Amino acid sequence: MKIDVLTLFPEMFEGVFGASILGKAKDKGIVSLQAINFRDYSNNKHNTVDDYPYGGGGGMVLKAEPVFAAVEDLKPEPNVKPRVILMCPQGETFTQKKAEELAREEHLVLICGHYEGYDERIREYLVTDELSIGDYVLTGGEIPAMTIIDSVVRLLPGVLGNETSAVTDSYSTGLLEYPHYTRPAEYRGWEVPDILLSGHHANIDVWRRQQSLLRTLRRRPDLLEQAELSDKERKWLKEAAAQEGIEWKT
Repeated sequence: MKIDVLTLFPEMFEGVFGASILGKAKDKGIVSLQAINFRDYSNNKHNTVDDYPYGGGGGMVLKAEPVFAAVEDLKPEPNVKPRVILMCPQGETFTQKKAEELAREEHLVLICGHYEGYDERIREYLVTDELSIGDYVLTGGEIPAMTIIDSVVRLLPGVLGNETSAVTDSYSTGLLEYPHYTRPAEYRGWEVPDILLSGHHANIDVWRRQQSLLRTLRRRPDLLEQAELSDKERKWLKEAAAQEGIEWKT
């Protein structure tokens, strides 16, 4: 996969692209990561990329010309159409499902904005997606872009050491993930559940599924509305909800 980020602050990505899982994926050749300063594509002698909004109002607006020029200069591979993604608080809320969708692409272009907003023609004629990481506003699109890149790259084959990690994470299954424990088996009087020490993997799988359902019920019952549940699991959840004092509609 190739990922290009258009930003006014490419230096913000140096540590992120070179460290941890992203750095390893880059070193393995699984992903190409590049941060491009679209100020370099400004068409005026002062290298400005923003201007006052038509009609008045506060703040400055990112100009269309440098953003279009930067995207058009990327020269994607033949027969590959990039997904051009605008970081925007007005966009679709980014989810694990969206990460899985983007992980199937060959080329992503992420545009990081600043100032008051974008010239609307960028939205209308250049981008394919607008994404937000939550209902709040940041000073720029760089941190949301880092979040999306990290979430997508870890799903690519060969990136994680354990290939089952990504598919069992919270939200990947539509539920929150079950609890984890490691050595020692007893710490300060707190013990690991006996089932995990039993060696009976079928029973462990059942326990983990039930714990995942229970944690989702307690913390994010809204997720259960879309989850694929068996009749047996629905009955178990109904009983668990009654014991927990949680109102849950089956």
